Amino acid sequence: MNELKEWVKDILIAVIIAVIILQFIKPTFVRETSMMPTLQEYNFLFLSKQAYRFGEPNPGDIIVFHTNLKTQSGDEKLLIKRVIGLPGDTVRIEEGKVFINGEEQKESYTLEAYTSGYIEDLTVPEDSLFVMGDNRQNSTDSRDPSVGCIKISDVYGKAVFRLYPFNEIGLLN
Repeated sequence: MNELKEWVKDILIAVIIAVIILQFIKPTFVRETSMMPTLQEYNFLFLSKQAYRFGEPNPGDIIVFHTNLKTQSGDEKLLIKRVIGLPGDTVRIEEGKVFINGEEQKESYTLEAYTSGYIEDLTVPEDSLFVMGDNRQNSTDSRDPSVGCIKISDVYGKAVFRLYPFNEIGLLN
């Protein structure tokens, strides 16, 4: 009987620890190719759900956020993108180049050097972010009116760690 009590106690402790951890970290799969080459489809990531409670988003952060878009089954679609512009920044996309506050961005992480679309001096609203996928030719992001600038409050988490594929395990920059 004592052995059964010990098992129940150990299982309860494990469940409590798991619930606490899941308040801070959320495991997720990448389901699309819009973040290639940085992230591949089926990469397994951990998100920090508390990242922006204690700090501010930075350009280059990879985030998952809520959208008004729907999946084929009608569920809310979460997107994963890179933060490009912060509140108050002026974003311009012209002739395949991205400019933030008039300065051309050097984006070594993109799949191709060319960024499609044209945006003329869009000021990112307060409490919002301008985001784009690294696979610029195949990304529904802030360039698309169906997404636009996203509210910081809609950020579900910041991608911080890749667990799979195993040969790419490590922190995400």
